[in-house]
Amino acid sequence: MKLGFFTANYTERPLEEVARLAADNGYEAIEIPAYEDNGQIDTKELIKGNNAKDLKAMVKSHGLFISALSNHADSLLIMGPYGADTDTIHKGSKEEKIKFGTESLLRTAQAANALEVPVVIGFTGVENFGRYFPFPYAQGWEVMEKEFADRFGPILDKFEEYGVKFAVEPHPNNFIYDIHTAEKAIKLVNDHPCLGYNVDPANLIYLGLKVENFIDRLGSRIFHVHAKDGEIVEHNLPVGGILMQGDWQRLDRAFRFRIPGWGSVNWKTVITELSMVGYNYVLSYEHEDVTMSRADGVEKAAAFLKPLLIKAPYEGRKDKLFQGKTA
Repeated sequence: MKLGFFTANYTERPLEEVARLAADNGYEAIEIPAYEDNGQIDTKELIKGNNAKDLKAMVKSHGLFISALSNHADSLLIMGPYGADTDTIHKGSKEEKIKFGTESLLRTAQAANALEVPVVIGFTGVENFGRYFPFPYAQGWEVMEKEFADRFGPILDKFEEYGVKFAVEPHPNNFIYDIHTAEKAIKLVNDHPCLGYNVDPANLIYLGLKVENFIDRLGSRIFHVHAKDGEIVEHNLPVGGILMQGDWQRLDRAFRFRIPGWGSVNWKTVITELSMVGYNYVLSYEHEDVTMSRADGVEKAAAFLKPLLIKAPYEGRKDKLFQGKTA
């Protein structure tokens, strides 16, 4: 496994400056944002001429490679919501937002193809997350299941044409948010080979899930991993509950996003399970920790994670005692 750096941690800085920062701090790969107006790359320009080749060469000059392109923002619009909630991403009618999100995600896949990057990460969005609860419209989630298949089936076919995989990041307020919806989504698109997941441990423990269970059950569908932690603030939990409202910096929140090693995720176990299911790619550090600066995170995340990364799987014992079989 290798340690990566999500350059969206510093979207106000030029991409090459962030690549240099990542390399100087021991990171080995970068994940680059590719949604519209991200401040670092423009996919419309990237797919022209030699722009992709030049970008790839710049990244390589710093001893890095690109692990994935991220389209977390625009991809939300494919399933919603379509009101004021997403006007900061793109203003327009429901149909206009779906079109914008779909075209942006497909252009990201095209850019990934040009860069020879195997994975695009994104969200699915969801028109009404409240439909996970069967009251007052018991058929609500079922309706959205059909919408997911209808909208993402053709998208995944285009991804397959480009030779790129789509790694959905399970997240609250999205159609795919837990183990059951992740498994169901694969069935809804007839086991399409291009649908898989970007595992972000913080998003999973936020809803009380065991990251290890997600890894064990979706192992072959894990295309990318975020190195992001979350803290269950036990003394606040009985006051506001895990999904309490309010600013992320509230002192009394029961959940906070943290840098790896400073939260509730058992990283040794998570990395072990990833290795056991055959994942040998990138853990991409994403900073959303409101308790410390990004500069703190850059240094501390690398120092914590690098000694834990498993470089290669177990080879098995070959001596006579085990007759050539693994222990």
